[in-house]
Amino acid sequence: MQVLITPVTPFQQNCALLWCPESMLGAVVDPGGDTDKVLEAARKAGVTIEKILVTHAHIDHAGATARLARELAVPIEGPHQDDQFWIDLLPEQGQRYGFPPAEVFTPDRWLTQGDTVTVGKLSLTVAHCPGHTPGHVVFLEPRSQIAFVGDVLFQGSIGRTDFPRGDHATLIRSITERLWPWGNEVTFVPGHGPASTFGRERQTNPFVGDHALR
Repeated sequence: MQVLITPVTPFQQNCALLWCPESMLGAVVDPGGDTDKVLEAARKAGVTIEKILVTHAHIDHAGATARLARELAVPIEGPHQDDQFWIDLLPEQGQRYGFPPAEVFTPDRWLTQGDTVTVGKLSLTVAHCPGHTPGHVVFLEPRSQIAFVGDVLFQGSIGRTDFPRGDHATLIRSITERLWPWGNEVTFVPGHGPASTFGRERQTNPFVGDHALR
């Protein structure tokens, strides 16, 4: 799997372009905005975008989803259906945070724990990881051991849980019960900031490190 990260929106959200090097078919993960930058990156890499993957429906991750799906005529997969209310609030979220007008969308496929999504010849495993939002999902490409975790986990931190239907204890369980079993060697791309590994976070993260949970 090949990956290219483009920070988008004033929130500098890590929008990911991932693709299968055999087929050169790819997916955009979390098109929050600035889609011209993402499309230009795909053009330069010679990637044909075949779908959009969404971890959760906060404005900086999903604000441009409907527009991009329509422009490219591609399906939307994710998040989990428990984020429906956040999708419905996208126009209001956009106004509140000064984003371009955002549209409500209906995913072509809702995702849940244990699902798989395909991109070209790649197969990604889906984990439902509520806590930051109730319908948040995470994607893992097992062969490359790279995960796209949205706003569940960050280098040295975890996602906020003070939004509607966020829950701190649920987020901790999502990380420790659904992410850690994938292994310490997994490199994760967070929704914001630098990448890290699960192993490094288990050693050093003040919220979910092994020492913090004893």
